[in-house]
Amino acid sequence: MSRIPTPASIADAPEASRPMLEAVKKQLGVVPNLFRLIATSPAALEGYLGMSGALAKGTLPAATRERIALAIAEVNACTYCLSAHTYLGKHVAKLTEAEMEANRRGTSTDNKADAAVAFAAQVARERGHVGADAVEKVRAAGYSDAQIVEIVQHVALNTWTNYLNEAMGTEVDFPVVAPFAAAGN
Repeated sequence: MSRIPTPASIADAPEASRPMLEAVKKQLGVVPNLFRLIATSPAALEGYLGMSGALAKGTLPAATRERIALAIAEVNACTYCLSAHTYLGKHVAKLTEAEMEANRRGTSTDNKADAAVAFAAQVARERGHVGADAVEKVRAAGYSDAQIVEIVQHVALNTWTNYLNEAMGTEVDFPVVAPFAAAGN
């Protein structure tokens, strides 16, 4: 159970959050617990949806964005995000089980995506303190400077949701996927 009350429905959320939650429901068909929890603060929900929406308009493929989300969720040992992004990876991005396991380990079976995922995991593990060689390696794999900035932004956005879910104990409403460390892997 969440450490702060999660609105049970859109109607239970603060009034200012309701239109944004309706938009989430229209897009996803449901309103996952994470969104309802964030809705406790209309400003936080607006910020999250704004950044997420802006990044969706970026040039990184959706599958690469999911790969990064899986890598960051594993780095931060976030059960909620591992569960959600495993579900999305399988059902939306159409990633294989082997690919998602590789992503969680900070790699990819796709050569180009491997550079992005490895860079994202390194940025998260080293809290942004990566050297010029790390940037050059992802650039050499074919990522533009704009895409490199987007990768770092995805790290930041996913880290925020990881931290929020872990700090608040968000109830997982997807098939549960435990971090490797918790599962003994």
